Amino acid sequence: MAVAGTHSTGKTTFLKGLEERLINAGHAVAYVHGSAAEAQELGFPILKNHTFESTAWLVGQAIRLEMAATLTADVILIDRPVPDAFGYLIAALRMTHRSIDQARLGRLEDICRAWTEEYDLVFATRLDESIPIGPDRDRDAAFRAAADQAIGEVLARLAPDHRVLAPQNLRQSTELAMRVATGV
Repeated sequence: MAVAGTHSTGKTTFLKGLEERLINAGHAVAYVHGSAAEAQELGFPILKNHTFESTAWLVGQAIRLEMAATLTADVILIDRPVPDAFGYLIAALRMTHRSIDQARLGRLEDICRAWTEEYDLVFATRLDESIPIGPDRDRDAAFRAAADQAIGEVLARLAPDHRVLAPQNLRQSTELAMRVATGV
């Protein structure tokens, strides 16, 4: 199960609560989180400076971590799935008026599309600007909004049946996730 969305929109909070419920129900759960901080430590540009290379690294790292999780877990919770990284790239390109060769961009989107089909359930958060940004988070409100829009567009193409995760439907979303996890 995957949750995508711009930063500070409730992805981690939702997934941590879901993880607790799944563990209490007897599931072996793996929690996989995006690797942007690690990418940045390696020297890859992130956020508004995302590049083809940084995005490809993030996508590859996500796939690697998700596959490793299959070795020990029957439920994998993914905080920042591959479409998330692609959405951040699209937002960065728009915000900085940069472009990437369309063939390269298309190949990267194809990888994201193929991998997204592996997810049993995809949620997307939506930006609510009234909710404060978490500590140690990028505070560029324009980029945050651009990332929210781009991730939504990417998910509409790659996971058209994704579910919107919002404060008013947390209970229903949790119940749906539990049903998917248990195969009921």
